[in-house]
Amino acid sequence: MTPYVADPVYLNGQFLPLAEAGVSPLDRGFLYGDGVYEVIPVYSRRAFRIDEHLSRLQATLAGIKLANPLAADGWKEVIFQLIAAAPWDDQSIYLQVTRGADNKRDHAFPPATVPPTAFAFASPLLTTPADVRAKGVAAISVPDLRWSRCDLKVISLLANVLARQQAVEAGCAEALLIRDGWLKEGAASNIFVVKNGVLLAPPKTHLMLPGITYDVILELAAQHGQQLEVREISETELRAADEVWMTSSTKEILAITTLDGAPVGNGQPGPCGEQMWQWYQDFKNTIMRKG
Repeated sequence: MTPYVADPVYLNGQFLPLAEAGVSPLDRGFLYGDGVYEVIPVYSRRAFRIDEHLSRLQATLAGIKLANPLAADGWKEVIFQLIAAAPWDDQSIYLQVTRGADNKRDHAFPPATVPPTAFAFASPLLTTPADVRAKGVAAISVPDLRWSRCDLKVISLLANVLARQQAVEAGCAEALLIRDGWLKEGAASNIFVVKNGVLLAPPKTHLMLPGITYDVILELAAQHGQQLEVREISETELRAADEVWMTSSTKEILAITTLDGAPVGNGQPGPCGEQMWQWYQDFKNTIMRKG
């Protein structure tokens, strides 16, 4: 066990210590990044929207023509056992499926007799510290150089990794991906914009990963009467925004207060983001933690 991965982990039908878990170097996840993943937040040992996460896992597997090694109930048994064994009440459950290990390296799919590799583990769910949230964070914008199936949650994340590293080297928390003049998402987050009190959200297309936290924010906006437009957001609108947020299960709602060295709005977290964060906390404490 490390401070970030609990024992046991799950690998191909077995629960075992992380130090004893091994995958063939011929595994196609290692050779090609040929696989998918899913991340499920857990609050007070209750997996949040487990059915929706497993549906997204299935949709991504179908998108790359890879058979699911477990039925939904099988995955739930794995997830519940990992949750019970981990030392943290709030967790992040990571699932990964690759196309398995053939006896050679060949771009074409291996024979159907080659089983997929299924791996899962629990980590602590670490959210943004209060002092960081109070100030907001800096971000940069970068060209979106990824492939055109960004809606699939695949493990071949090199373009996202390079964008995020560019942000880190600039002393920033996130890189905002711009494609043909339109905002898509962050390297590891969804992005929302506020202008004149209206919340703007990029639409779900094949060029954006559909986040579960993204769905929650749209639901909360509708529930509380927050004016909302789901539509394409131009780079010009992004740079003229009153507020910009990055969102994910770990970041929750985190204000971006500087973009490419220029202040967003007045350079401080804005009222719409603060209100959404409070709605989100109320939802987390009354719904997410109750199952």
